[in-house]
Amino acid sequence: MQILRLTRSIKQYLEEISDPNRYRLDLCPQCQARCPLIAHGFYSRTLVDVAFDGRIPVRRYVCRFCKRTVSLLPDFALPYLRFGLSLIRLFLVARLLIGQSLREAGRAARQPHMPYQRGQFWIRRFQKQAVALCTALTSLTTVVVAADFLTRALHMLETIGWTAAHRFLFAKLRMHLLGWPRFLLPHGCRVGFPAAPADS
Repeated sequence: MQILRLTRSIKQYLEEISDPNRYRLDLCPQCQARCPLIAHGFYSRTLVDVAFDGRIPVRRYVCRFCKRTVSLLPDFALPYLRFGLSLIRLFLVARLLIGQSLREAGRAARQPHMPYQRGQFWIRRFQKQAVALCTALTSLTTVVVAADFLTRALHMLETIGWTAAHRFLFAKLRMHLLGWPRFLLPHGCRVGFPAAPADS
């Protein structure tokens, strides 16, 4: 399971991640056991953002009761995406709100050689998620009058702040800002079905 933690910058995150006690949880978010989780090392993930392109460590903890792990993902990273929140925000606003071409939107996101397919992939996922985002974000801001849900969602995210909205959506509703990948359920859990019983 992944949970987000508040971080001001990538630099701050990299400085603080070495201390296992700094963000240690006293309650397992999965089984609700009231016992401090045990530091369980790191995993490494790539991150491309406006001012960073490299690998970051992600702290993991394990619950001594249910034996499941919890990862503390920084709030500037989107689960299952290599690109950071601020970079995706710059691209989507430039392309969908301002109306720039894909190439211009890539330059606005400081990705001058961004492949066409990547931009289209983000746009398609955001378009599919727009109605759900508008519904979920009404608890954080007033509904914006707009011609369509896509424009409304973008204006609401700009009003709230993308990081604050991402934190709320992920922590409270288990929603992904761009929608969960197809291999995950809407709540971010892997799908597993028991085998059908054999007929005698």
